[in-house]
Amino acid sequence: MQARVLVPLRIAGTPPPWGQTLQTLNGETMGTTWSVAFIGPDALRPELLRSAIAALFAEVIREMSPWESDSLISCFNHAESDSRWTLPRGFATVLGAACKIAAASQGAFDPTAGALVRHWGFGPPGEVQPTRADWRALAWDGETATQPGGLQLDLSAIAKGYAVDRLSELLNELGLPHHLAEIGGELRGAGFKPEGQPWWVDIEPPAADAGLQPLRIALHGLAIASSGDYRRVRFDTQGRRLSHTVDPRSGAPIAHGLASVSVVHESAMWADGWSTALMVMGLPDGLRFATTLGLAARFVQREPGGYSEHFSPALQELLA
Repeated sequence: MQARVLVPLRIAGTPPPWGQTLQTLNGETMGTTWSVAFIGPDALRPELLRSAIAALFAEVIREMSPWESDSLISCFNHAESDSRWTLPRGFATVLGAACKIAAASQGAFDPTAGALVRHWGFGPPGEVQPTRADWRALAWDGETATQPGGLQLDLSAIAKGYAVDRLSELLNELGLPHHLAEIGGELRGAGFKPEGQPWWVDIEPPAADAGLQPLRIALHGLAIASSGDYRRVRFDTQGRRLSHTVDPRSGAPIAHGLASVSVVHESAMWADGWSTALMVMGLPDGLRFATTLGLAARFVQREPGGYSEHFSPALQELLA
C-alpha cells in the first residue's frame, strides 16, 4: 500500500557539509528507549555525546519523575500545605505549558491529576486518595508554585516531549544541526540527511492490522507525538480494558472509541501535551477543538468493522 506523505509548508536551509556521515546513538531512559541520528564528522567522539545526553536525561528525571521518591516533583507532592516552591527553569517551562493546555482544554488535560493516575494503577505504586484534579487549585505565577495541600502533580504526559526538545537543542548546541531526536516514539527532526532528504518517519498506527494507508512525514523543523489507548493497557477485576489515559474531568480512564491521536508541532513538548488533551476529548470534540486552535492532528477511531481516520484542516494542509 503506497504511503501518503506530509511535508512542512516551508523547507529551508542547506544540506550537511560534504564528507560528514550519518551516525546514531541509542539507549534507555524514563522507562522507555531513546535514539538520535545525526550528521557529524568522523572525528566526533560518541562517548562524549552520550555523556552529555545522559546528563540531560538525569536532569529531567531529577526534576519531573514521579517514580523517583527524591525528585523535585515528588517532594512537592508530599510537601506541607501552603509551602512555596521556586522552580528551576525546565520544570517551570513544562508546568507553564501544562497549565496553558489545561486552561485551553477546560481540564481535558490537567497537570494535577497525579492522584487519579496513581489510583488507576498507571503511576508509582502506593496508596493514594483518588482526589479530583483541578489545575486551578495550584497557585502558580510562572516561577513559583504553592502546594495547597494534598495536590499531586504529574507531568508525564508532557515531560517526555520536553525532553525531546531539550535533546534536539543539545545537538544544535554541539554543532550538530542535522539530526533526528526520539524518546519513546516522540520525535523532532531538524536539517537534512546526507543526500539532502529530510528525516522521513512513519506515523505509528494503533495496530499492525489497522488497514490504514501508511502516513509518512518529513520532520524538518517539526516534531510529532502520539497518544493512544493501545499503550500501557491494564484490566480491572471484571476483565474490562482500561486505557492508561485518565480523563481528569470524570476521574476515570477514557472509555470512548478513539484509538489514537498524533499531533504535529514545532515543539515536541506541545505536541505531547496537545495529543493527550485531544485523546481525552475524543471525537468529535477533539477534532473541533483542533480545528479551532489550528492544531495539525490525526485521529484514528475504532469502528465495528475496523478503523476510521480523521484529519484536522491544519494537518490536511501538509498532505503533498
